[in-house]
Amino acid sequence: MPVEIDIEHVAKLARIALTEEEKEQLRTQLGLILEHAAKVGEVAADDVPPTASAIPRSNVLRPDVPEPGITQQAALANAPESEGGRFKVPRIAETGQ
Repeated sequence: MPVEIDIEHVAKLARIALTEEEKEQLRTQLGLILEHAAKVGEVAADDVPPTASAIPRSNVLRPDVPEPGITQQAALANAPESEGGRFKVPRIAETGQ
């Protein structure tokens, strides 16, 4: 079942300029895409529930195990500048102060 597509309208919506050759090529390609999408719609069965994954999954997260972090001194060891135990960076926004 061929699908008729208004390529001029599609090109206008996409804000692209197409040559006549590009319009014909796009008309053919979009027609094929829409035909395949229609076939997929025919296959879908009412008795199949929608899912986010083809394979049922339960908790896929790893256990949350706290681990020791690095010290403040180690975190600041390679910082170009630090002040008061924090990274010192250039001001990028003016404040009223």
